[in-house]
Amino acid sequence: MTDSAEPKAISRPLEGLTVLDMTIALAGPFATFLLAGLGARVIKLENPVDGDPCRSNPPYLGVDGATLTKRHADDVSISALNRLRGKLGITLNLKDPSARTILADLVRKSDILVENFSRGTLERLGAGYKQCKETNPRVIYCSISGFGSEGESGSGKAMDTIIQALSGVMLISGSATDPPIRFGLPVADLCAPLFGVIGILAALRQLQRTGIGQHVDVSMLGVLTMMLASEPYDILERCGIPQRTGDTVPRLAPMGIYPTKDGHVAICAPTQAFAKALFDAMEQPELATDPRFATRDSRVQNVDDLDALVRRFTSSIATHKILSRLEQSGVPAAEVRDPARALRDPQVASRQETVPLLHPKYGAVDDVRGMGIPIKFSNAAAGLDDSAPMLGEHNDFVYGEVLSYSAQKINELKLHKVI
Repeated sequence: MTDSAEPKAISRPLEGLTVLDMTIALAGPFATFLLAGLGARVIKLENPVDGDPCRSNPPYLGVDGATLTKRHADDVSISALNRLRGKLGITLNLKDPSARTILADLVRKSDILVENFSRGTLERLGAGYKQCKETNPRVIYCSISGFGSEGESGSGKAMDTIIQALSGVMLISGSATDPPIRFGLPVADLCAPLFGVIGILAALRQLQRTGIGQHVDVSMLGVLTMMLASEPYDILERCGIPQRTGDTVPRLAPMGIYPTKDGHVAICAPTQAFAKALFDAMEQPELATDPRFATRDSRVQNVDDLDALVRRFTSSIATHKILSRLEQSGVPAAEVRDPARALRDPQVASRQETVPLLHPKYGAVDDVRGMGIPIKFSNAAAGLDDSAPMLGEHNDFVYGEVLSYSAQKINELKLHKVI
């Protein structure tokens, strides 16, 4: 029997869920970016005067393409284009007394609320977890903060560099004589939201069983320190291997970054089979039986000699020739690429893991790439179709269609600068 029914459109995993996005900067907006990419309806709430601080981050995209400074009124920060895509943009002055009633209406319509303000800020504005729970007992309220909602608040504001400094990660990169090194990616700002989304999804599953929402509390310092604990850096140093080992990983030798005639390659050959394959590619198969390198433990003990031999091999040959030889031998290796090339990798682009960023008015005015959703489903869709909203772009839709406010009421709110 032939099924003549029309095929169903592929849905998105989080369709039907509404997220109230009360976040700023990067950590919070990245969490809601992911939720939007998975299909949730995200309502991005901003201050009507100046909006999310990320809107002021250079560089900008406008009719002149990408520029370091804002040249025209409709130039948009590339940070905003990247982080705010796929969201409904509304404004609300939370300091206005009448905002509390409006916020409560938004909370009633929301399944999830995400915020990353400093501790106590939203409580003072009537939007803390206890207050939102009274309004909507089913709400899942996710806080992403520097130090968590309990205990000490740490020193200063919780910016990524502050968290990197406190977490210990600045002293595991580079060599022993280097000053502390800030990791190039804002790892605290990007990793904490991942755990926020994991917590939200887990809370949604529990909500299905219990009918009760809850507070999901994620600490940026806790996330980064937890990740630091994935490797026993302090124990290795106690055993004679420095915490800071530069371009190589001595306990997994040979592993690291090695210079070539025209660049650098990453080589990872920690196992017996990979090490032997590397020695074959180096045309020095006898190293596999050399007592200094015959076993994994002996390679670790003689890491300086081993790395010197590998560097001598790599530095005399062009990158593409080394990679060809290593590939033929089955050695895990890769060219060290710059960000411009990496973002435009054909495979990454075809999987939409990075995507072109479009100006909301002028479209593709420059070759700028931003974040995609790096998750593929066999029976669902993921990704973001819409550009970032202009400040307050969806006020009429959200307040009128979602909250059912009359046109007169919306106009009054605008007139009194509440929205």
